[in-house]
Amino acid sequence: MPLATLFASADIISLHCPLTPETHHLIDADAIAQMKEGVMLINTGRGRVVDTQAVIAGLKSGKIGRLGLDVYEEEEQLFFEDLSQSVIDDDQFMRLTTFHNVLITGHQAFFTAEALTNIAETTLANIDAFERGSGTLHRVTTP
Repeated sequence: MPLATLFASADIISLHCPLTPETHHLIDADAIAQMKEGVMLINTGRGRVVDTQAVIAGLKSGKIGRLGLDVYEEEEQLFFEDLSQSVIDDDQFMRLTTFHNVLITGHQAFFTAEALTNIAETTLANIDAFERGSGTLHRVTTP
């Protein structure tokens, strides 16, 4: 169905998509304006699929009734180390934490038995291929 139809009819929108040029800020001010009043929005895909400023405005207006984030646009500076003794200078993130209807988890949605098994199997297959002299099966390159 077209996204506009989905936005207008869904009580809950749960995002599980990769970050691509097409999905960057898929949920922005225009998308939120098309959503039902009080919609629940959940993002377990990638942080930059959601425009954080637009989501904050949607929370303030009541358009977004509940928000669940397992990922966040600037998560690499927040989610992967203990910051309990630090001042967090990300104003948008801190603003999100002030809403009673927002739940933020530190990129834990992948933490299932199936996902961890897949990660372990891929790692072991790469080690085996490397030991046999055939390189790795999965290579990560940076742009």
